[in-house]
Amino acid sequence: MPAIAIIGGQWGDEGKGKLIDLLAEKANIVARFSGGNNAGHTVVNEFGKFGLHMIPSGVFHSHVDCLIGNGVVINPRVLISEIETLRGRGIDVVSRLFISDRAHLIMPYHLLLDALEEDARGKSAIGTTRLGIGPAYADKVSRLGIRFGDLLDKDLFRRRLRAILNHKNAIISRVFGASPLSFDEIYQEYCNYADRLLPFIRETSLMVNEALEKGDTVLLEGAQGTMLDIDFGTYPYVTSSSCTAGGACLGIGISPIQIDKIIGVYKAYTTRVGGGPMPTELRDATGDMMRERGKEYGTTTGRPRRCGWFDGVATRFSARLNGFIGIALTKFDILDTLPTIKICTGYELEGTVLDNPPHNFATLEKCRPIWEEMPGWQTSTHQIRNFNDLPREAQQYVKRIEELVGCPVDLISVGPSRDQSIIVRPIL
Repeated sequence: MPAIAIIGGQWGDEGKGKLIDLLAEKANIVARFSGGNNAGHTVVNEFGKFGLHMIPSGVFHSHVDCLIGNGVVINPRVLISEIETLRGRGIDVVSRLFISDRAHLIMPYHLLLDALEEDARGKSAIGTTRLGIGPAYADKVSRLGIRFGDLLDKDLFRRRLRAILNHKNAIISRVFGASPLSFDEIYQEYCNYADRLLPFIRETSLMVNEALEKGDTVLLEGAQGTMLDIDFGTYPYVTSSSCTAGGACLGIGISPIQIDKIIGVYKAYTTRVGGGPMPTELRDATGDMMRERGKEYGTTTGRPRRCGWFDGVATRFSARLNGFIGIALTKFDILDTLPTIKICTGYELEGTVLDNPPHNFATLEKCRPIWEEMPGWQTSTHQIRNFNDLPREAQQYVKRIEELVGCPVDLISVGPSRDQSIIVRPIL
């Protein structure tokens, strides 16, 4: 069976981890294709509650191989810690984890420069997680990156690190006035990481292609969301990688024709972390209620998420851009208590109605949402497992989202656990 891409359709934190965990029961491989440990996928199952930052969310199924693709940037300290945490809770991933030899390393100077650059922006700060993700991707494009495969040859690694660190230390000390980093300390630290992670390094693109040729099911796990995409997000308030279905091909090394299904994941409302425009944001008691009921605090940073009503403009844009053929609608139950629910059906900009988001953030900040009010259902949906058992108002809300986005809803999540799901149409 060809690959299935699971893509965030908003500003990240949509619940991709839960969907992957649910679908992985019928998969052979789950492959992460973008981002770094700035992404946090929350999974709740029979093993407990987990916040995964590097390892694919299919790890809880013992038959599933977990791949970290070439499009990911990896902090080896974080990865090793996550492996050990999982093992300590009875999840042994060692025999099933594979890391692309082309994946780039997050180095100590990436972490330092991320913080120094963000501080220098002052009031124009992007809201970076300060985890070195952006500088690592910048080095990848600038051909200053160090890849996992470089660790296989320690002489090569030594030469590359020395040349690159000289360049970075010049920036650290002369531009920012900070203390330079030690070559010997970094070299020894990363040689130790190499010794720990050597068994996992593979040509993962070849592994995925061979699996697809055999007819295996491969889930492609995205990070962040389309509205944070480096090209199509609210630039410059974006992440540093491609969060779209197109990025899945590049980030794991497969052809576009090998992707059979592209599923978009949307919350039943909207959230965003960090800076940047968010037209449907609520700075009132309803927004606070969404944050508290939905536990809307970042898995990686713990920062409170900004909350608002469902944005039909942004979600329609992401569905078109990715070619979604189905939607997973998450955190539906968070809206259970509301007497009235609003949906943004368009943007108003200086008297003109926009059906698509403008290309620059300054214009988007001027846009005002056009609201459509719908009645709430004011009853718990936690125990509902069949679409027809949902209250009539809840069904109407789902159908209106389908109309606005132009895509059918295949799954509705009514709670954090794997079993708290309404399967409208089977994805697998």
